[in-house]
Amino acid sequence: MGNCCGGDKVGPAELHQIGYDVRAEVVKRRPTDTLFLTLFAVFLVIFLGFLGYCVVNGDLYRVVNGYDDCGYICGQNNKLNNDPYCKEKDKTSRKYHVLIKDPNYIHVQRQCVASCPSQYKELINRCIPTSKNVTSLENTLDDFVAQVADDFQVYWKEFCYLCLIALAISFLMLLLFRFVVGIIVWIVLVGVVLACIAGTAFLWILWKYPEKFIKQKPSYLFPDLDERNSTTFLVFAIASSVITVIVLLIIIVMRKRINLVIKLFEEAGKAIAAMPMLLFQPIVTFVALAGVACLWIYFTIWIQSAGRLQETSQNSHIYRYIKDSYMKGTFWYNIFAALWMTQFVIGCQHMLIAGAVAMWYFRKRKSVNFPVFVSFYNLTRYHLGSVALGSFLIALVQFARLVLKAVQRTFNNREGRIAKCILGCCQCCLYIFERFLKFFTRNAYIEVALYGYSFCAGGVQAFKQITSNILNVVAINSVGDFVLFLGKIAVVIATAFIGVRWMRNIEGIQYIWVPVTLAGIFAYFVAHCFITVFEMTIDTIFLCFCEDCEKNDGVTRPYYMSRGLMEFVQNSNKALNIRDVPRMPYHERGDNNAVSHGIDKKRNKKY
Repeated sequence: MGNCCGGDKVGPAELHQIGYDVRAEVVKRRPTDTLFLTLFAVFLVIFLGFLGYCVVNGDLYRVVNGYDDCGYICGQNNKLNNDPYCKEKDKTSRKYHVLIKDPNYIHVQRQCVASCPSQYKELINRCIPTSKNVTSLENTLDDFVAQVADDFQVYWKEFCYLCLIALAISFLMLLLFRFVVGIIVWIVLVGVVLACIAGTAFLWILWKYPEKFIKQKPSYLFPDLDERNSTTFLVFAIASSVITVIVLLIIIVMRKRINLVIKLFEEAGKAIAAMPMLLFQPIVTFVALAGVACLWIYFTIWIQSAGRLQETSQNSHIYRYIKDSYMKGTFWYNIFAALWMTQFVIGCQHMLIAGAVAMWYFRKRKSVNFPVFVSFYNLTRYHLGSVALGSFLIALVQFARLVLKAVQRTFNNREGRIAKCILGCCQCCLYIFERFLKFFTRNAYIEVALYGYSFCAGGVQAFKQITSNILNVVAINSVGDFVLFLGKIAVVIATAFIGVRWMRNIEGIQYIWVPVTLAGIFAYFVAHCFITVFEMTIDTIFLCFCEDCEKNDGVTRPYYMSRGLMEFVQNSNKALNIRDVPRMPYHERGDNNAVSHGIDKKRNKKY
């Protein structure tokens, strides 16, 4: 590595031989990882085949309107069931669906009625219990999905508005990072400290005076809760105190490097200011993710409605739509497709931003007038296969975590302590591996966008650059990633807070946490798309800087970095006690853009 990366001085670089004419570079590029792009296309075709099978054997109105014990859909004139006990097939006058559980009856009764019985209220085409005395339904997956579908018919407009609010908050956060990044960084850090202190103080007060905050203790449900309260609050208070001290120590130790992070954010802001179209690119990602989410919900309803009408037991005269193995497999197939498509859309955004910022760093706008369009062309023409491979790996790990979670819930009452420990360790390992894989793929995309490598070759090159500059990565990038992560969490918290305040005023919602949770997840993905602009810009500038240091020496081969970035590197090396960057030749230092001007003149003169 070059001196500016903390290594030994290098000789003349070969970076200029790569070809700084954009047209020449495009000719050298080749489609990468086409096998996985083909695999992705085949995967979607197979998925459409399974989905078509569910559509043929399904009916949306089974979920929307509900059906009775004979399998007749409420509010419709159905085909006659062969069972002699199911003669009344015309349910057009009975459009309300109600679920009743008789204490002396084994099954939950599904009925279609003309009007809702007492203790129930009409809500669209459902009868919702209004009294807590009504016996609650069994928490089966079918009943839960059906009730959530009923709720969605009530709050779907508010949910759409909440998603738009999340979009607006994310865009506002991105603008704040662009124009007042120094203030935002310190506000976030101070806010975290104040929140930790306030939470710790509240827990200590709650432990000391619990009667002032807990007005009603459900001792009739948990007789030993009163005895456990004191110990529980004390444990939480001690844990919160330890976390608060750790956060304070980290901020105190990193206080000098925080200023360096602010400088790096400002440098990223210059790149975004030179390419303002990057600020609008997350909107495209937002629309794509919204489309993926809507399709996933729509396909899930179709899959949930699929099934073959079968009698639950012999001569019981109770019928349910039972799914076969293909329909059950389509349910999980749909989940994996949603994960893969989500990561594919995010990966395309990463690749597009990385390509544009790399062009800005090495060529400046004098050589590439439209770096965003050129990067988009390179992505769609050459590197969709690499994105498909990277997104497949992440989606595979996420799917494995979901399956493992489902196994944990299925065997929750059967497994022993050893099994719980093993499953918990597996879940933890998968989470850590997923975080590493996301970091690996993001940096691999940068190398692919920069040089046209395949995904694996780009990942290896990025890994070499990161390990050669591990001090800068750990000490500086970690702080920036932490600040950006807090920005995402702030968007999620704001969206969830607005959602709770809004949804609780809507009558008829049985599971208020479902829309709030979905809105929070959606807000996180949207915030991730917007804040990733800054995150990817910073990571790309860092890797380009490492490549610049490796290929150039600052004397015979001038650096491509700007004067501001050079000052940032010098200051960071001093703060981290790393060997300083060699000073640039005098004739290349003068005005604020001396470095880039000197480079551009030499490039134009030579090429």
